[in-house]
Amino acid sequence: MRILTYIRQVLDAEESVHIENNAVALENSKLVMDTMDEYGVEEALHLRESGIEAEIVAVAVGPARVQDALRTALAMGADRAIHVETDTRLDAIALSKVLAQLATQEQATLILSGGQQADWDSHALAAATAERLNWPQVTWTSALELKGATLTGKHDADEGSESFTLELPAVVTTQQGLNEPRYPTLPNIMKSKKKELRKESLDQFAVTPKLNFVSAEIQVKNRLNKILDGKDAPAAAAQLVDLLRNEARVIA
Repeated sequence: MRILTYIRQVLDAEESVHIENNAVALENSKLVMDTMDEYGVEEALHLRESGIEAEIVAVAVGPARVQDALRTALAMGADRAIHVETDTRLDAIALSKVLAQLATQEQATLILSGGQQADWDSHALAAATAERLNWPQVTWTSALELKGATLTGKHDADEGSESFTLELPAVVTTQQGLNEPRYPTLPNIMKSKKKELRKESLDQFAVTPKLNFVSAEIQVKNRLNKILDGKDAPAAAAQLVDLLRNEARVIA
């Protein structure tokens, strides 16, 4: 079988966010594979190590620098990588078209993707990809096991945890708690440089973004520092209620 693991490259959690020219400045920042996607790569490795014959293919879409994240996936143990290189910003729906086409071309039977990537805070990619392929989808998995073509496990739900069973092919989103991603060892980092990293052009996928990026800004919360006159307690209380209701909008 063939497993596709989709990964994104994001700012390291220790990095400060800076805005330049209405966009997040990334040129001089430390960029890493998104943690949610690390769980996907690690889970693919776990499935293979459980005795399943599987080829693991790491997939990323983005500018040239994204290949660094793909090399990390290869160093963790992925067999090869595909980089659809583009500077075009793709929303989750447009990106799902690329991922679905790659899954078809590669004859994949399982797609693993982070449940909610750090840079766009969206759950839409896996769901949109599953819809395009007409595959079942399981979200927020906390346990996963594959026997033959049957996938079983647990995932988080509003009421707690649910057990599931489904037949491949399928799309699965991963999260913290599913596993503990391994650190690439120096020998594996050296081996990853010899593994295949295929470049593809976005043009062949006939993708048109549904959303246009306008600008980015850092949210800042400033205190209003309003002082209420406490000499007239009833009046101050009424003023406080009015501020909470009409300005802060924290009460109805």
